[in-house]
Amino acid sequence: MPKASQLRERITLQRRGSTQDEYGNEQTGAWENVFTIAANIAPARGREEVLAQRLQGVRPVEITVRWSQQTQAIDPSWRLINTRRPAEIYNIHDTRDPDGRKQWNILTCSLGTAT
Repeated sequence: MPKASQLRERITLQRRGSTQDEYGNEQTGAWENVFTIAANIAPARGREEVLAQRLQGVRPVEITVRWSQQTQAIDPSWRLINTRRPAEIYNIHDTRDPDGRKQWNILTCSLGTAT
């Protein structure tokens, strides 16, 4: 697990908002910022996927954040943005507490896939 000094990146976590149309039906809205937190972004082993009969490179990363009530609520419907490089938008695939001690959360994410 990283040390506190290794949490050098800042990430903003976002989730989809919801709006209502003129008939009262809920629809998905724009992405809304939930919170910003310090993180460690480490590249994981790359892979290729076949999409539309072509090989497409996927760049997975593991993002480590401190465990908290806020980070416990993260799920794969959310996404995150590297605040220092706003063009880097990551989709979250999995979140886990690696040792079950509620100290760290590891988010398995990918860069370069559709949101």
